[in-house]
Amino acid sequence: MAKKTSAGGVTLLGLGPGDPELLTREAWGLLQELPEIVLRTRQHPVMKGLPATLRVESFDSFYDEAENFEEVYARIVEKVIELARRPQGVVYAVPGHPFVAEATAPEIARRARETGLPVRVVEGLSFLEPTFSALGVDPLPQTAILDALELSRAHTPPSPPSMAAIIAQIYSPQVASEVKLTLTTVYPDEHPVRLVHAAGTRRQEVEALALYEIDRSPRLGLLSSLYLPPLDASYSFEAFQEVVARLRAPDGCPWDRQQDHQTLRPHLLEEAYELLGALDGDCPPAMCEELGDLLLQILLHAQIASEMGEFTMNDVLRGIHTKIVSRHPHVFGDVQVAGTGDVLLNWERLKAEERANHGKADQGMLASVPLAMPALSLADQ
Repeated sequence: MAKKTSAGGVTLLGLGPGDPELLTREAWGLLQELPEIVLRTRQHPVMKGLPATLRVESFDSFYDEAENFEEVYARIVEKVIELARRPQGVVYAVPGHPFVAEATAPEIARRARETGLPVRVVEGLSFLEPTFSALGVDPLPQTAILDALELSRAHTPPSPPSMAAIIAQIYSPQVASEVKLTLTTVYPDEHPVRLVHAAGTRRQEVEALALYEIDRSPRLGLLSSLYLPPLDASYSFEAFQEVVARLRAPDGCPWDRQQDHQTLRPHLLEEAYELLGALDGDCPPAMCEELGDLLLQILLHAQIASEMGEFTMNDVLRGIHTKIVSRHPHVFGDVQVAGTGDVLLNWERLKAEERANHGKADQGMLASVPLAMPALSLADQ
């Protein structure tokens, strides 16, 4: 239980999407009573509608002094917690809602509660409600909410392409360009998207364009976000999992329902050889098709294992994710390598450590070679 303190604590105030008329009654009443308020940034249209008697401070200078947003947010959190320890506490106000697309407020609330500082949250309309109104779409049943800065650092989109997405903070052509490069690893260049500018203000505008054009928009700014319509379900790994599960369901396919790990074994082997044939023939369309056939076998085995209580597809993904990340410390860690030779040496060392951790350190080098391999391939090991 958090210890009590005599400090005034922190009030986290949501200023809404921009139009002063969209402030909540609670927020407006509080603003009229307050002598002072601390803002994350003055760069918000609601500033024009704040009471004239209110003394306003902000952390805008932190953005100019710090090297990255993470440093800015860390400094803001520390300063707000410091101010919250005063007898009068602090009212910290942010655009939108304190817990929607806001990095500082949730961390301030967590830190305050840990140290026994009272926390009050004054709700605010987030950017999402007026964005969906401007678009004329309902976020249900499936809409992902993504951060443009995180997306710009990724190599592939984190949400299924069969799911619509709102991408917040497309605030500059550079960010838009980096987001575009990530999205076009999955989505066609001509995929129709919509930029929503200044949602919830009198300057609100929706701009329809193709994905490849988003970094050319002259309207990009601090209040811009991107609506990414979904591709159809056939592009989604999760949707294909549902197809396989449906095949195995009581009202599914009689043949698929009768299969088990052993009856599927020859099909797995056959599909693997057909993929090898496509590779040997250097035929990308055939490779694409055969990879799909092999994926079907993998998902069938995972679905059967799930039904038997053995493991799930998520266990498969978690296992290979953990293995690959742990075996590439030169990519995901701080290990330095000079080239491919160092990578292979480090790989074998890590495999040896894994065998030792699993009580298999005394096994020979060929212990992991599968006996099901063809004789010539097995002899080549």
